[in-house]
Amino acid sequence: MKIIHCADIHLDSQMTANLDKVKAKERKHEILDTFLRMVDYAENNNIDAVIIAGDLFDTKSFSAGTRNSVVDAIVSHQDIAFYYLKGNHGGGDHFIDAIKEIPDNLHLFEESWKKYNLFEKEGKRITLSGIELSNDNISTVYSSLLLDPRDFNIVTMHGQISTYQVKTSPDNISLSDLRNKNIDYLALGHIHEYQEGSLPPRGKYCYCGCLEGRGFDECGKHGFVVLDIDEGDFTYNTEFIDFAKRHLYEIPVDISDCKTNADIRGKIDAAIGLQKSETKDLLKIVLTGDIEVDCEKNTEYLAKILLERFYFAKVKDKTKIAVDYNDYELDASLKGEFVRIVKGDESLTEEEKAEIIRCGFQALNGEDIEL
Repeated sequence: MKIIHCADIHLDSQMTANLDKVKAKERKHEILDTFLRMVDYAENNNIDAVIIAGDLFDTKSFSAGTRNSVVDAIVSHQDIAFYYLKGNHGGGDHFIDAIKEIPDNLHLFEESWKKYNLFEKEGKRITLSGIELSNDNISTVYSSLLLDPRDFNIVTMHGQISTYQVKTSPDNISLSDLRNKNIDYLALGHIHEYQEGSLPPRGKYCYCGCLEGRGFDECGKHGFVVLDIDEGDFTYNTEFIDFAKRHLYEIPVDISDCKTNADIRGKIDAAIGLQKSETKDLLKIVLTGDIEVDCEKNTEYLAKILLERFYFAKVKDKTKIAVDYNDYELDASLKGEFVRIVKGDESLTEEEKAEIIRCGFQALNGEDIEL
């Protein structure tokens, strides 16, 4: 039996944190398209069931078009069972309320444990249990989970795992309280990157991550997990499928020895080459290192060059100015006098002095001051 475990799709996210209106709208549509492509993947790869472990929608506000696309995808794949956990982003109830008739192959969870038999033959069962976490069930959620040790037991929840229970937070999932519960696979949602770990004595937990990275806090590969269970002896394996249309990368670039924009471009290109980024991707270049005060560095220009090659790119400057005051101690020029005045101002920190000197040099050279 093959099962897709996905979560945190966040359909109809606004996507405006980094992108202009045109690309934000395009990325919003791409997230929906990736979900629909995943359903097609399920059909083409003999997937029996899809577990959506929470946060299918980003907020309570989503378009009728997005809702209808999701429903149509489910209805048009009757051979696939969909198990939908709402999660904590608030869109789940609105989605269900907006559907006139729940499709036969869409199965829901409640605020008490609900168990589905995914497979049953000759006394062997594969089960899926899930619960919507809330303030009302926080005190009983673990004691009320009862699973038959003879079954292959999948459990789905949405929240942040910890080593113990936080009784004031319904989004907290206590791994210690899930031990010895006969869980074979704990399908989690809430964390937006792929993670897995052991769940003694017989299982493991897994965050599948989100389908598409939406910002630079969600860099790298994104997709879903395929859980493949042998129905005879209950051995199984999992495979993470990188399925995102685009990837986001935050790439640090040390430019300590650079003098010009051309030098910096060379460093950036080398770092991008190591990352193996593609033109369809989104990049955030973070310039680091200690640079000389007269280093030619224009982040707007560097970003513009990258935007000609990639879907989106921006350059963040986190360099520090390294000022050798000895170089200007006997300098009779205006620059030398300026450096000595700034150096002698005891009200300024060393970082403030370096930044003032940098801006001053740009002004003396007739350049636009880059703040």
